[in-house]
Amino acid sequence: QSENSDQSSAESDSEAEVEQTSGYHKLLATLKTSPESESEEDESDSEEAGESETEVSSEGSQETGEADGGEADEQKEGSLSFPLLWSMLHLEGLATDTAEQMLGQEQADGADASCERSHGAIEEFTDVKHESEFSLETNFMEEESGDCSADKRDSNSSQAFPEDPFKQHMDRELHEKEVEKMSTLPKTSSQSKWPQLGQLTFSSTLEKHKTLKADREVGMKQLCLHKPLESTWPKVNKQFLPSMNKQSDPSFTPLQRELFCIMNAYWDLFYPERNALTNGEEIRFAYCLHALNHVLKANAQVLSNNAKRRDQKPGTDDDYRDQGLTRPKVLMVVPFRECALRVVHVLISLLEVSGQRKIDVSNKKRFKGEFGSDPQEKPPNLKRPEDYEAVFAGNIDDHFRIGVAILQKSMRLYAPFYSSDIIIASPLGMRTIIGAEGEKKRDFDFLSSIEILIIDQADIYLMQNWEHVLHLMKHMNLLPLDSHGVDFSRVRMPNLNNWSKYYRQTLLFSALQHPQINSIFNKHCFNYVGQVAVRNVPLRGSISQIVVQLPHVFRRLEAENVASAIDTRFQFFVDKVLPEYRDAIMSHTLIYVPSYFDYVRLRNYFKKEELNFAPICEYTKKAAVCRARRFFLKGEKQFLLFTERFHFYKRYVIKGIRNLIFYELPTYSHFYSEICNMMKATDNGVDATWTCTVLYSKYDAQKLAAVVGIERAAQMLQSKKNVHLFVTGEN
Repeated sequence: QSENSDQSSAESDSEAEVEQTSGYHKLLATLKTSPESESEEDESDSEEAGESETEVSSEGSQETGEADGGEADEQKEGSLSFPLLWSMLHLEGLATDTAEQMLGQEQADGADASCERSHGAIEEFTDVKHESEFSLETNFMEEESGDCSADKRDSNSSQAFPEDPFKQHMDRELHEKEVEKMSTLPKTSSQSKWPQLGQLTFSSTLEKHKTLKADREVGMKQLCLHKPLESTWPKVNKQFLPSMNKQSDPSFTPLQRELFCIMNAYWDLFYPERNALTNGEEIRFAYCLHALNHVLKANAQVLSNNAKRRDQKPGTDDDYRDQGLTRPKVLMVVPFRECALRVVHVLISLLEVSGQRKIDVSNKKRFKGEFGSDPQEKPPNLKRPEDYEAVFAGNIDDHFRIGVAILQKSMRLYAPFYSSDIIIASPLGMRTIIGAEGEKKRDFDFLSSIEILIIDQADIYLMQNWEHVLHLMKHMNLLPLDSHGVDFSRVRMPNLNNWSKYYRQTLLFSALQHPQINSIFNKHCFNYVGQVAVRNVPLRGSISQIVVQLPHVFRRLEAENVASAIDTRFQFFVDKVLPEYRDAIMSHTLIYVPSYFDYVRLRNYFKKEELNFAPICEYTKKAAVCRARRFFLKGEKQFLLFTERFHFYKRYVIKGIRNLIFYELPTYSHFYSEICNMMKATDNGVDATWTCTVLYSKYDAQKLAAVVGIERAAQMLQSKKNVHLFVTGEN
């Protein structure tokens, strides 16, 4: 790779320098100095790829993050008020600098080297047959595109239609001073409360934008949907709507209406209340509508301009800047093949107008075979919680990527990336094509002109491998190393100026608030329009879902900063907590450990101290898991070390628990009540004395609030007492 590659991939997030030379000349210079590129027009058939998994398992164990959490590090203990601390945990990825230290700890402690799956090469299919059919360069607009401006011209009514949000967003030309502002000045923010979304924080660097209002009366016409979406959307979305809908426009659910209002105005959005059981699918439908609307408008603009260029008289010098440096416009990151399958099904149904012939979808059969699942493969009689069934439905392979091209009334699956409009991929699928520095075969030019990035179910990537998400974000919207046959006279100026990241909209959906996810939103989203984050505080915690009678002892540990909290927690556990449980009377003790690195450290300590324990993590073989569970139930092993990711992927009921230690609060708050309620699974007729101990620090404010509720969390973090007791299950 050339030096340019190194520079661009290491491009600073807070780069304040504004280029003096024009982007066009810089790009040409880049093309001149880059060596013979190995990337091909169609995505290579034999890229590095990972071994497909047939059962639920977690990919990799590196949870390394960026060292970007620092502001609170110098703060002395007790100097932060709770509201300030809460907002800081939202605004900064405070936990993101801990992971490198944890990784170092893992290596120092001699963790299993075999944890990372090896990625062998897989045969990858790319459709080259339909290249000319789906080429944007050689096709022309068949019919009136049906955009807002056309509606305005045709409408005789006095109702004023707004300007098309797509044109408004993409045609805005930023000036160097504005770019400099965004690179150097802090964002100003304002609060707003919406009926469905609740508490919103709007933040932006450029001139104070009008804060959006939750308008319930917006009709389909005012949304500027491209044909055929205006007619297909109400039918496709019907399943989520109550049959007797009194609204003037019954095509959106109240949640979809507010989400789409933000998406359609091209704000970045962070929505941390996605629930696979309740609203997951209606959210998927809403972002698919937005992505498809964007792609149809962008392609219609190019095809329409193709026709104008074809028909223009010689000598006329009209400028038609209507595209990026590469064709892909939308990147959808989803965790499993089943999610990609559902996305494609939504896109197809949105393109099919009832009464007309079905749209042509090339390679549909192959796609169903590779992304679908056989219902008979699922083992019978597996009882798992409903949320588990919803998340792990269908084909749960987590290594895939597929290009989708859309042209008028046709769709092409498995399109080469440089001929695709939409790319749907998992973080691992992206990681294996982006590659690492020094690797010969790597490619990320196709990410250079992404205009909408959708990251769905972000919380699941915390359980897979968060490093892949960070790696992807570092390679978004960089100048390409090769020209890929682009017509520079058609490329928008912001793309030539290397400003495309300021036009990229990011939509981030998660089931929870988490410092790592907050960090992505705050440090990797540069949209000039601004950011909108949903920031509701949990009023009731998951502790209210516990049905067993159990005293919960919460013990606060004092840490100077986030990084030191890891060592402080370990020392506190070894010195203060473990001695109380070493007695044989305290047998049947389960220790719940969210971080794999903490688990390795504890496992090594327990071995050194020759404690009677059994370890279970996401890499433990099935036979060893069965053995450990049996020994623990019979009391032959006093301690059971148990990782959060094992629980996430398996959700076994562990029998025989009498004492619980939460080494750290769970990532998912409902895991707290779920683990506590496992105690009732053992009914030996004896009134055992059950205990539960929880370790927390001030840096666990979000997790603590999700378990005990916001008011109690505030008291527990500000109190002079370090120990707090709750009792559940009392009548």
